[in-house]
Amino acid sequence: MRVSGVNIPKEKRVLISLTYVYGIGSTTAKKILEQAQVPLTTRTKDLTQDQEDKIRNLVEKGHRTEGDLRRDVSSNIKRLKDIKSYRGTRHAKRLPSRGQRTKTNSRTTRGNKRNMAASGKKPTAQKT
Repeated sequence: MRVSGVNIPKEKRVLISLTYVYGIGSTTAKKILEQAQVPLTTRTKDLTQDQEDKIRNLVEKGHRTEGDLRRDVSSNIKRLKDIKSYRGTRHAKRLPSRGQRTKTNSRTTRGNKRNMAASGKKPTAQKT
């Protein structure tokens, strides 16, 4: 089954497989299935054609997903960079933009650079 240009898994429950679409989380998927009157425990392969069409229409008409949403997010980040806001500069430097500390954490964004020197006292010369 394709929804918003994404092939969703057939063996999983519809509730889980809808979350493979960018912009749809578990809460939104639950609301969509309630509107389409599809049980939450149904597997994707067991859906009827009518149920598939209802779900597809609800997702494509009522929610921003995939390309449109990605474009919106990237344009919002570009706007922040253009006006040189603090958040925009943090995005440009690839650092956390929501106030997290960077002295000890954010290793994935800053790279795995660990100090080579051992902390504490230097070892004293050994007697021979």
